[in-house]
Amino acid sequence: MILSEHPNVCLGCDRKEDCDPFRGGIRKAAIITGCEFCPNNNRCELQEIAAYIGVDESSPAYEYKGLPVVKSDPFFERNYNLCIACTRCVRACQAVRGNSAIGLVFQNGKVVVGSTSPTLEASGCQFCGACVDVCPTGALTEWINKWEGDAERRVLTTCPYCGVGCQLELLVKKDRIIGVSPKGGGTVNQGQACVKGKFGIVEYVHHPKRLTFPLIRKNGNFVEATWDEALDLIAERLGSYNSNEVAVISSAKCTNEDNYVAQKFARVVLGTNNVDHCARLCHASTVAGLSQSFGAAAMTNSIDEIRNAKCILAIGTNTTDAHPVIGMDVKNASKNGTKLIVANPREIELVQYADLWLQQNPGSDVALLMGMMRVIVDENLHDKDFIEARCENFDAFRDSLKEFDLDRVEEITGIPKDKIVEAARIYATDKPSTLLYAMGITQHTHGTDNVIATANLAMLTGNIGKPSTGVNPLRGQNNVQGACDLGALPNVFTGYQSVENEDIRKKFEDAWGTYLPREAGLTLIELLEAAHKKEIKAIYLIGENPILSDPDARHAKESLETLDFFVVQDIFMSETAELADVVLPSASFAEKDGTFTNTDRRVQRVRKAIEPIGKSKPDWEITCQIAQKMGRKGFDFQDPSQIMDEMSGLTPSYAGISFERLENGGIPWPCPDKDHPGTPILHTEKFTRGKGKFIPLEYRPPAELPDDEYPLLLTTERSRYHFHTGTMTRKVSGLDALVSEGMVEINPKDASALGISDGEMVKVISRRGDVIARAKVTEVSPVKVVTMNFHFAESPTNQLTNPALDPVAKIPEFKVCAVKLEKVQS
Repeated sequence: MILSEHPNVCLGCDRKEDCDPFRGGIRKAAIITGCEFCPNNNRCELQEIAAYIGVDESSPAYEYKGLPVVKSDPFFERNYNLCIACTRCVRACQAVRGNSAIGLVFQNGKVVVGSTSPTLEASGCQFCGACVDVCPTGALTEWINKWEGDAERRVLTTCPYCGVGCQLELLVKKDRIIGVSPKGGGTVNQGQACVKGKFGIVEYVHHPKRLTFPLIRKNGNFVEATWDEALDLIAERLGSYNSNEVAVISSAKCTNEDNYVAQKFARVVLGTNNVDHCARLCHASTVAGLSQSFGAAAMTNSIDEIRNAKCILAIGTNTTDAHPVIGMDVKNASKNGTKLIVANPREIELVQYADLWLQQNPGSDVALLMGMMRVIVDENLHDKDFIEARCENFDAFRDSLKEFDLDRVEEITGIPKDKIVEAARIYATDKPSTLLYAMGITQHTHGTDNVIATANLAMLTGNIGKPSTGVNPLRGQNNVQGACDLGALPNVFTGYQSVENEDIRKKFEDAWGTYLPREAGLTLIELLEAAHKKEIKAIYLIGENPILSDPDARHAKESLETLDFFVVQDIFMSETAELADVVLPSASFAEKDGTFTNTDRRVQRVRKAIEPIGKSKPDWEITCQIAQKMGRKGFDFQDPSQIMDEMSGLTPSYAGISFERLENGGIPWPCPDKDHPGTPILHTEKFTRGKGKFIPLEYRPPAELPDDEYPLLLTTERSRYHFHTGTMTRKVSGLDALVSEGMVEINPKDASALGISDGEMVKVISRRGDVIARAKVTEVSPVKVVTMNFHFAESPTNQLTNPALDPVAKIPEFKVCAVKLEKVQS
């Protein structure tokens, strides 16, 4: 057939299949051939609908809109000439995501989708990609897969970024990921994702700087090595030290199976409890505090319940940036009538939606929460029946409230006492009330007290053990919860079973067939201090970057440089890996099977979508091979499902979880047997420890406050567009384009007093070091407070932060330290 004489338009022709081999031919000029040259050809919903309803001819009288194609956005182009004005994207942005970045506008005499701002970024777009996902035509097209065509496979897995645990489909073609689609239908994310989950995976997984073969340092330089050479060297060197001279640092970015094998390796092969991971830097206070109050160190309720609460207290959490999908739920709940109380020193996005904003001074959270509880008790708003039936130690706790009269609380927090009264009344009476917190609560020298205060508040009002209530810590990384659950901590085995309990230790000794150390090991910060003193001589580090992530980072670097032998296992050559003696290439989350446990205790599958890049291997497999090289048994796993089976057999809360069961979706622990459905709500009939324990608290100020020499207070935050130390997200061109450097937020009053203008370079100086960053003059940060994130090696914020530790959780005080600013002369 001569295509130039084809009698029908190709959009819906019933003879289309006859022409498919010759579709590159030239058609009549009068025939619409846009589909053939559209990047969405054969993956266009409009085409599918036309075929379904039997459209075999369409009018050639289509009027071209003549609109310029917008190519300035970081992840997708907008060709509104292909837009059919269905407004799906507008509804997704406004009704689903709770934003209003786009709408219908008048342009070139036409009503089209667009923004009144010059760019999407200026309009408030968060680049979540929801508009792209719902567009039925080629009007919105991703750059990364514009001409890739259809995916050959769609692999369901769990997002590798924050703790929400969004379910994503990786679109695979010829052993390459070409795109990501958020999964709907009963998943935790309900078909939504954030900018990192939607657009931040493909480029880093396939980045040319991925580590693809082992490296050994020789004569000061890295040289390529075989796996046998690298593993033999590691086995020989690690085997030469005493058990108290070695340590393992595992990772919350790794799977449960990776972490289980890592902590087993430390205890069985190296004979030490010196094993820890980055939870020490983010949610160690949660583990310490909630364990004392409730007996379980995790979010008490499910993410799904947040939207049904009558009151949400969000304290110490910038939810829309750090956990955007949960932030979406909070915003929409507020729009639907939920009372929203935001307690945060900074004017974060959620403040726009809040019924009440409590702008406390950094580090004053205990005083704020105890002040609220003083009001609740004084006004007889506490749940006496719940307290009597379910709790203990209330009288001692009530006596401790006497120290928190509202005049004192106002002085400490900086919040007018009438607002504290209002917040207390709302939380106590608009039930069910749920409490969300993140690292604004935990990263303090009194972080454990902060967490206990949230637990006291929930118990005092009976907002625990019921739907849409609870104390809900939002975990920062994809598997912080799981890494803690599976024993990558120095004082507990899996399931928070104490290493110092003789009966528990014997259970693990019998299972693992070896003697196990009796005393708790060193925490992460203690490990580095011991290395600095040359007491720890060798460290095996998996997937962490302490040179950027740890407080007083210069000291952390000095500690690692002091080591006699240092092994780093990662997917990229991080700043920390550059110090190693041996670097081992890990497979990314997309190249291995396993599980993550999200922030609401939901154990979910991670599925292998492509083969490992180069000669990289899954972390669990590498660790097992080192163990075998060192002559130890019990590391002959052939598949991560076997690891899950072993750890489930030793962990009561995971006992009923298996890969087979997880094929039907995530399961929240505790799941005590194979017939148990999982537990979305904790403490429904009794607390894990029996009765909830009220714990009296005192206010303790931060370890370091501003003075005449260092008159400003530095606090830290996270960008919506980056993750941890930027090892992954800075490999994604669009994310790095949106936020490409570290900034220091300065209130306009402070900037004016110092003669600093927006965009100028400033030096931020603390007692531990100095960092140069670009000034961002904004009222988001309050007067006398400056804010920085820690994603950028060029401006390493943690060279400034204070390593002072919470005495219980041993977590550093990232959220408060004293600094001064100096303008950098050009």
